Amino acid sequence: MIKVLFVCVHNSARSQMAAAFLNDLGKEHFIAESAGLEPGTINPLIVKVMAELGYDLSQNTTNSVFDYFKEGRLYSIIVKVCDLENGQRCPVFPLVMNVLDWPFEDPADYTGTAEEQLEKARHLRDKIRENVVDLINNYKPSY
Repeated sequence: MIKVLFVCVHNSARSQMAAAFLNDLGKEHFIAESAGLEPGTINPLIVKVMAELGYDLSQNTTNSVFDYFKEGRLYSIIVKVCDLENGQRCPVFPLVMNVLDWPFEDPADYTGTAEEQLEKARHLRDKIRENVVDLINNYKPSY
């Protein structure tokens, strides 16, 4: 199994969605976890748009990437789904074969009406799903 860590700032949206998608769509070859630089609380907008696709994130908790690092967790792939500046704050895990940057906008920064924010969150969800599918296709073992 290929172990993947998705990292964003608060572990409240982007990394949670990416891990949920990979654990579902890539479950034959991948195990995903998610963590944040400054763990917060799960974004209710993301809970709602993921539920539209049958993913229940409502009971998820947020985790610290630094706690994972201190525990000595090992990963083959680290995917930073926050902006590049915040991604620089991520600790360097030993033995990581690939570090990917997917700089997605933070849904905590969305403005507009509730419906406009939902549409932005759906678009983000769909783009993250596309990236996860590409990750699966590019990194799954070919035996």
